Amino acid sequence: MPGRRLTRAERQQIAAGLAQRLNYADIARSLGRPTSTVSREVARNGGPARYQAGLAQLATMHRARRRPQPPASVQQTIEHLGPDPDATAAFVADLTAGFAETGLPSTAARVMACLFSAETGSRTALEMAQHMHVSAATISQAVQLLERQGLIRRGRDDRSRRHRYFLDDNAGLRTVLASAAANQQLAATALRGAEVFGARTAAGARLALAGRFLERLGEDLIHSAEKHWHDMVGDGAEEHSPTIHKPTE
Repeated sequence: MPGRRLTRAERQQIAAGLAQRLNYADIARSLGRPTSTVSREVARNGGPARYQAGLAQLATMHRARRRPQPPASVQQTIEHLGPDPDATAAFVADLTAGFAETGLPSTAARVMACLFSAETGSRTALEMAQHMHVSAATISQAVQLLERQGLIRRGRDDRSRRHRYFLDDNAGLRTVLASAAANQQLAATALRGAEVFGARTAAGARLALAGRFLERLGEDLIHSAEKHWHDMVGDGAEEHSPTIHKPTE
């Protein structure tokens, strides 16, 4: 029914349909859903080549738990509170280095550290540009990358017409999910390479071993993320573990 959220079973059907290379209209017809519902679901969760039912389900659960942002007057005041500026700068530098070690480009890592260290967990692009002493164009490229990975989200600033970018309590889990999705995609690519070269070749055997290892590692990450999610939200979490679907081409 229109307006009803997609269920776990429906997301599994979408993943199965993509694996069969069905178009969005055919998948939507089998679900009794509008085509736009399926296209938006796939687009916001990695696209047709990277869509996974388990990751999409967890990401939706995370979005549903977002907390409302504080009023502008409170937000403006608490932005000026905090520890010693020198201690803060040293910590932000360390946090940026930590994010960069996960594979994020340097500016994206700085944006993540900038948002994590903000009292409200949010800043406008202009605020980040001024804080980081970079151009607005540089910030724009970084936030686009982080939005695609689901690590930050965009909303309207209630004090201006600018967009505000912010984290929520699940930002750490989002980081794990983004890492798991990238890991699963790499696993699928390695396993495809094993088929290309053939299992009897040294390259094929090497790729097959790496692919199987990465695939299992990714599944462990997803299962652990769901377990900790259930531990945090208790009765608000759904009862069953997500089904893992390999990325499709």
